[in-house]
Amino acid sequence: MLLDTDIDEVLARLGTAAQGFSGARVLLAGGGGFLGRYFIEIFHRLNTDVLEKPCRIAVLDNFKVGSKVDVSVPGPDIEIHSADITADPLPEGPFDWIIHAAGIASPYYYRAYPLETLEVATAGTKRLLELANSRRARFLYFSSSEIYGDPDPAHVPTLESYRGNVATLGPRACYDEGKRVGETYCHIFHGYHGVHTNIVRPFNVFGPGMQQQDYRVMPNFASQIVNGAPLRVYGDGGQTRTFCYIVDAMVGFLLAALRGVPGEAYNIGNPRPEISMGELAARFQAVSPLPVSYQLTEYPDSYPADEPMRRCPNIEKAERQLDFSPSVDLDDGLKRFLTWAIDAYRRDG
Repeated sequence: MLLDTDIDEVLARLGTAAQGFSGARVLLAGGGGFLGRYFIEIFHRLNTDVLEKPCRIAVLDNFKVGSKVDVSVPGPDIEIHSADITADPLPEGPFDWIIHAAGIASPYYYRAYPLETLEVATAGTKRLLELANSRRARFLYFSSSEIYGDPDPAHVPTLESYRGNVATLGPRACYDEGKRVGETYCHIFHGYHGVHTNIVRPFNVFGPGMQQQDYRVMPNFASQIVNGAPLRVYGDGGQTRTFCYIVDAMVGFLLAALRGVPGEAYNIGNPRPEISMGELAARFQAVSPLPVSYQLTEYPDSYPADEPMRRCPNIEKAERQLDFSPSVDLDDGLKRFLTWAIDAYRRDG
């Protein structure tokens, strides 16, 4: 269950721009994931409350990682297909937009499924781009801030033009390099076939709907709070990130779909504050209604090495071309997420 107030805020901030989806047909790959479920709910609410003509949504997912998530059909204009985009037949369309949000983003899971992680970002992207080309659909590709690898400090905050510092043979390569190749496919299909492609690079998006067993830092900390365990901060706690609450992120993604300049990539995140994981634990402690303690611990064997030390976006391009501006500050986002997680994770057991 997502927060209705968050969906309300997304719709209000999109304003009249949302009418661009009126009467459209959208293929959404990755509808069972964290972001995909937000797209489903937002499109449902657009259909019931906003659009002059409803849009029709075909949702694809193989539910390999999100199999425990109940993805329901909230309205007659949304249909769910269980399918692997790397191999199974794809819906024929017609489509006005193809949104490729399929992927395995959690380091725990992409270490467990490295080939699947690589293939969905490469072979899956190619197949969806071929469909976009044949249907003249606009294409929105979900890349990642991980394509920058461990950036040189001189390039933090990081611009879209930064080429990255990524190990092709490292433990994160299946995800990082897969996303980079997916971007290259977008570049080729735009340049050689004229497909209107846009790439979004999310920076540490969090919010209600994240699974307790996601194993990324936000649900990890929330789960530990719910279960009365100390927050386990990996390493020395000095690695830094910025975090973007889901409301801001979804506004940015949808604006990229609606307003993106053909062929361009956009960082979507919140550049402030850039904080260490030790500082993040202290922020959780400050906003939590439950007791919180935290401690440093070694990285678990299940966590891939070569973690980037810093991650912070420069979002001037998205501000200028999309009119994107994040507005939910970190403490507010943490309160919303933790309030939801305390209830949801307790129910999950």
